Amino acid sequence: MLFNSLQFLWFFPSICLIYRFLNSVLPPKYKLTVCNLLLLVGSYYFYMCWQPKYALLLLLSTAVTYLSARLIENSTSDRNKKIWLTAAIVLNLAILFFYKYYAFAAETITALMSSMGIAINIPGFDILLPVGISFYIFQALGYSIDVYRGNVQAEKNFLTYALFVSFFPQLVAGPIERSTNLLKQFKEEHQFDYDYAMSGFKLMLWGYFIKLCMADRAAIYVDNVFNNINSHEGYSTLIASIMFTIQIYGDFAGYTFIAIGCARIMGFSLNDNFRRPYFAVSITDFWRRWHISLSTWFRDYVYFPLGGSRTTKAKTYRNLMITFGISGLWHGANWTFIVWGLLHGIAQCVERALGLHKRELHSWNKLLHILATLFIVNIAWVLFRANTISDAVIAVQQMFSPSDFTLVNGKFTAFLVLIVIFIVFVKETIEEFNSNTSSTSNNPLLSNYIWPIFLLVCIGLLGVFDGGQFIYFQF
Repeated sequence: MLFNSLQFLWFFPSICLIYRFLNSVLPPKYKLTVCNLLLLVGSYYFYMCWQPKYALLLLLSTAVTYLSARLIENSTSDRNKKIWLTAAIVLNLAILFFYKYYAFAAETITALMSSMGIAINIPGFDILLPVGISFYIFQALGYSIDVYRGNVQAEKNFLTYALFVSFFPQLVAGPIERSTNLLKQFKEEHQFDYDYAMSGFKLMLWGYFIKLCMADRAAIYVDNVFNNINSHEGYSTLIASIMFTIQIYGDFAGYTFIAIGCARIMGFSLNDNFRRPYFAVSITDFWRRWHISLSTWFRDYVYFPLGGSRTTKAKTYRNLMITFGISGLWHGANWTFIVWGLLHGIAQCVERALGLHKRELHSWNKLLHILATLFIVNIAWVLFRANTISDAVIAVQQMFSPSDFTLVNGKFTAFLVLIVIFIVFVKETIEEFNSNTSSTSNNPLLSNYIWPIFLLVCIGLLGVFDGGQFIYFQF
């Protein structure tokens, strides 16, 4: 079920109303159990709207990590704890590999053997990638590791834990939640809070605005160019790369804001996932602002266990490259994603070598660093969007080659995108340089009435309502 679908427009209000009704009428003894069961059934229904049979994979990952955590906590020896943790990791990654990476691995091995003059035939499988599989498996594995480390106690109630893994607002594209934040919230009553619910509603509107009005409208231009890269020239490709930089932020951040807003309306708090990433002054800073839940997951469960930065410079660089190589692979079974991740790793190694990752910046110097970082991010996004490595090379070559200036899909589309970009830029500039308040909170009339109405009008007039699913659903 898509957030930007008519189906969701009846599903979400319905489950909210039933949840609030049960919260108000049930006796305390049964309230949490019944309300959590409602959310669990609703979450599985939400997921099964794509492909019902793949809910079994979600349930399998849930059961494996639930059981392993209980066994870890009950084990008396470190050896047994490691065995149960390893079993959970191996089984979950095996599921992920088969559905997401098997075809890629088979193709890569076949091509490698062929280049050596060896013909092999690796059997293929006609399987569909389960939506959001990387997200819920990483969330479940994070829980198992936290139990192993003693950061949290193993959850004894299977239904509560199953809801933690499958909670519908963040199930298919994050934020990747930690058990230390979300799991405990399913053990608390959530009374209706008007101000908190309104903040969630306004966050949802903002998410829909940047998804429908910015991301999906920019996608019209981006798809036209990148899906026919050989038919375009320099400036067209350059504009398309900039448009994709805008598109992917609006698409993924839009989903995240809608997800966090949904949870708030029901009384739950999800972790922040975006913090104005295009104001980053370095690639290191960019990853403190972009997809925060994933970057901190890799930091805590990959980078730190490898040794982090508390080792020699050479090993620190190695740890960064391994972490971001895996991060690239997590995003997709294609060499474009792997190279994209490695480029970000290389950029951070260079920043560390030059001491740029912790330098204090002010005024024009800061602006120059923001522009330089945005330039690197934009170039790297070409790899993320390109269908193949060769397409990415062609695109980058075209971006730096002069050509006649033409606008694909006409000037009107570009004009509409620019209007939305300007609104987003003004709002985020205010928030970036006035971090104690949001751009509308100082004026209740503006915040509670004018701003939401303005966003609704913009969505109605400028929104693209056939843009399809969110980009990160494929991960």
